[in-house]
Amino acid sequence: MSAHDSIALIADYYDAFNRRDVDAMLSLLAENVVHEPSQGQPRHGKTAFAEFLAHMNRCYREHVHEPVVLATPDGSHASAEFRLTGEYIQTDEGLPEASGQSYALRVGAFFDIELGRIARVSNHYNLADWIAQVERG
Repeated sequence: MSAHDSIALIADYYDAFNRRDVDAMLSLLAENVVHEPSQGQPRHGKTAFAEFLAHMNRCYREHVHEPVVLATPDGSHASAEFRLTGEYIQTDEGLPEASGQSYALRVGAFFDIELGRIARVSNHYNLADWIAQVERG
């Protein structure tokens, strides 16, 4: 896979994310995908990733803006930086109470790509900043 192909794959992933199209997102993942969230333990496999997406869609309404995607020349690794805006719609366990608060974060994401599919997604953002934003309302 070329860098161009990997960049297009990641762009398709974020397009599906913005449409809240879980099936389209899952179709871009390897069966044994590893999801490394900014906080918490890694998840392994498409089923675990689908459960994570269902949870996120229940608690948050989010949109990725202006993703900048870079890839290695052989397309095996990619990264993205973007602005994420969202609305906190249902209280998530261990976090402040949800009441429709809006938030905006800078996010970095890293990807491994194997056989034309995303094999690893690693997301990173500032949780303390998110908490401060939702606590302000």
